[in-house]
Amino acid sequence: MALFGSLGEDLLTEFWAKVYNLPQDLDAIDRLCTDDFILSNPGGDVMGRAAFKDWARAFTSKIRDIKLKSLDMFSGADGTRVVSRWVVTGYNQGVLGSLPDNRPIQLSGIAVWEVRDGKLAHNWVERSAYELSQQLAKPVK
Repeated sequence: MALFGSLGEDLLTEFWAKVYNLPQDLDAIDRLCTDDFILSNPGGDVMGRAAFKDWARAFTSKIRDIKLKSLDMFSGADGTRVVSRWVVTGYNQGVLGSLPDNRPIQLSGIAVWEVRDGKLAHNWVERSAYELSQQLAKPVK
């Protein structure tokens, strides 16, 4: 068991920094994820690295000044799984179909990642979408 991280943790740390923080580098997806990458959301799977890149572009376009902070990260003993508990902050540009009102937003979640052949291969993610939708439903003060 590694005491100071793992390849998966290094990959995920770089992924979080490049994809969900400014200056955003969505081409990092091409370097860090397998061709057959899968994002498993509660609403269904996004299949393939190109489709995921499109999904990430659309998702992040709805949050101005996006910032993701990993709160906890750890790996399985065999190195094939990495788990991260995270929080995203920024300003609403129409996230979850809301009106783009520039309100500060916060979204938290937990992601479980498969690491295969030295790359990120699958992401199972749960987010606090319900809580964020409730926050966005409140009138702007």
